[in-house]
Amino acid sequence: MSLTRTFLPMLGHTRGNRDAATCHFKCGNACAKDVCNTSENSYFRDIADSALGRRAVLGLGAVASAALVIGTEAFGTPAAHADTIVAPKGGGKLNFKAIAPVPRTRDAMTVPEGYDWAPVIRWGDPLFNNAPAFDITKQSAKRQAGQFGYNNDYLNIIVDKYSGRSGILVANHEYTNEDLMFDPAWYEANKPEAAKIAMAAHGFSVVEVKRVKAGTPWSYIRGGERNRRITATTAFAIDGPIAGSELLKTVADPTGRKVLGTLNNCAGGTTPWGTVLSGEENFNQYFRGTGTANDARYGISDEATERGWEDVDPRFSAHNPGYENEINRFGWIVEIDPQNPNSTPVKHTAMGRFKHEGANVAVAKDGRVVAYSGDDERFDYVYKFVSKDKYRRGDRRHNMTLLSEGDLYVAKFSGNSPAAQIDGSGAVPADGSFDGSGTWIPLVQDGVSKVQGMSLEEVLVYTRLAGDKVGATKMDRPEDVEPSPVTGKLYIALTNNTQRDTSGKATVDEANPRTKNRDGHVIELTERNNNATGTEFIWNILLVAGDPSKDESTYFSGFPKNKVSPIACPDNLAFDSNGNLWISTDGQPGTIGYCDALHKVTLTGRERGKVEQFLAVPAGAETCGPLIHDRDGSVFVSVQHPGEGGTFKDPTSFFPDYVMNPSKAKRGEVYGPRPSVVQVFTTAKGHGPKHNEKDNHNNGNDKGNGHGNNKGNGQK
Repeated sequence: MSLTRTFLPMLGHTRGNRDAATCHFKCGNACAKDVCNTSENSYFRDIADSALGRRAVLGLGAVASAALVIGTEAFGTPAAHADTIVAPKGGGKLNFKAIAPVPRTRDAMTVPEGYDWAPVIRWGDPLFNNAPAFDITKQSAKRQAGQFGYNNDYLNIIVDKYSGRSGILVANHEYTNEDLMFDPAWYEANKPEAAKIAMAAHGFSVVEVKRVKAGTPWSYIRGGERNRRITATTAFAIDGPIAGSELLKTVADPTGRKVLGTLNNCAGGTTPWGTVLSGEENFNQYFRGTGTANDARYGISDEATERGWEDVDPRFSAHNPGYENEINRFGWIVEIDPQNPNSTPVKHTAMGRFKHEGANVAVAKDGRVVAYSGDDERFDYVYKFVSKDKYRRGDRRHNMTLLSEGDLYVAKFSGNSPAAQIDGSGAVPADGSFDGSGTWIPLVQDGVSKVQGMSLEEVLVYTRLAGDKVGATKMDRPEDVEPSPVTGKLYIALTNNTQRDTSGKATVDEANPRTKNRDGHVIELTERNNNATGTEFIWNILLVAGDPSKDESTYFSGFPKNKVSPIACPDNLAFDSNGNLWISTDGQPGTIGYCDALHKVTLTGRERGKVEQFLAVPAGAETCGPLIHDRDGSVFVSVQHPGEGGTFKDPTSFFPDYVMNPSKAKRGEVYGPRPSVVQVFTTAKGHGPKHNEKDNHNNGNDKGNGHGNNKGNGQK
């Protein structure tokens, strides 16, 4: 039986932009359930009138106008601190003609003219010499623990400095779709083993890569010395101010300082000291709770989970004595060291517990590091962490302690337009833009709770409740939050919120200006005086997403709507070396009818707000983890959940192997879809594979099997 058969009644109740299977497996049908945030904290509409005339509020008016043209240094880049960084003028080294949006049913990887694509690594590809080639009919937990995991999301390639021809690819693995992974008859007869395979398919993959020279495609190295798999059963250390707390202790870990595994890792970031951060997002769906108010605020049900992991491992049910606190050990930012395969990954309690989309770090003027994170849920919040200690260039051991202690803040946005002008239609107010000011409200400072009635432990374990108490602004699903390495400005992807201003839910406000916000928007935020450690900021909406040919509520910072690519459901963000913003999407098929995509957005000059589509992923897939190596003329994306909505027996995508007959599959190939890391590169130099069809590659022969170097041993 298909796992999705149990939720067929909710097929008409998805959030309108995802296949029902994606809603089921990715987030446990979160949008079909009651809103978790039922707090009565102030909405922006209630305070908007007091913000009239805010052009000069807090002395930020001059900064607000200048911010569109030039930004002074707010952050140090990972490589260096600069006294002043001037935003470069337009352009970029990835010259391309924007592609037309691709109909949602097209099972193709579509790239611009003059570019080609190839997979770097696919679900099931072996990482170690003692790991077998992938055979979808012979899966086991042991095999999967030595192979590339499922549904890769965050992605980075850390290039080795000494040659530029080698490096490490790091990807996390958000969730599994058993309907696509397993033959249904086998699944019904082997549910415990299927659960263990799924556990092994979560987590991270770290794999060495190589290329001939800069600008040529990468291939992965089977048996690389730094190759590693991190799974749902890998040992993690718990650190920070509440490590050892009673709220984190279980019968299996009476110290409250060790935990097995990481789950539902979504976006992430690479720190200036070379470690990788990742957010544990929809962790609630893996656990059975006890029906407490705290559980409800995190979307944790008292019913048996649909994944059924509690039937295999007792820690996944709070009904099992001694495991009442196991769920408190998930929902954190995790940090891994990709250079050391023997290192113990860490969960940082100082950064708060919620559905972290990810975390991105920059170095502030005074040397402290600042990490930003969004809580990816309807009506939840944007957070900032400021370290206690300062970044030391070249002192990696010290820098790896910076996220263990510091101050935690949550954002409150205020607008500068009369409330009557924010009517839910998306119409721009009279002053010509959605903008305003805001404050970072302290939750923890100097190791002390700043939330009345909550202890330090309670604030960090139940961070959502702390945000409720202090009146943070309810946002439209804040996902990736990225500081620009060029200007220091912060960009926040708000994916959507179809519950905005409906049935007594939170009303519209200037930071979330559309009723039933189906297509999402992006906010640009500037810290006051470009001081990332401060508590005041200004903000504006960069774009209000949608298809401008069909939706009058779209907005692109004043750029002509007839000259932009349609875009919906912004999710992950990245930058090129010239400071242009790149946006990957999650949900375009169900909102504007096109495959999910990667878009470039110009941020400065006359073309500010111009959206240009660079690529489209195949049917059913989401575009994740964009990585822009524009100096090399290349772009990388994670193609997550291709063919979602299909089944093992009846696939709707054959990406990336495009084996159309199961009897024709070669060793390591699959009849059906495989989540993969894809590289896109220019063809001008003649590098890379050739395809039979330039635009859709339905007959592509890029298998991405990698090359072994006879090094390394398999390990979990």
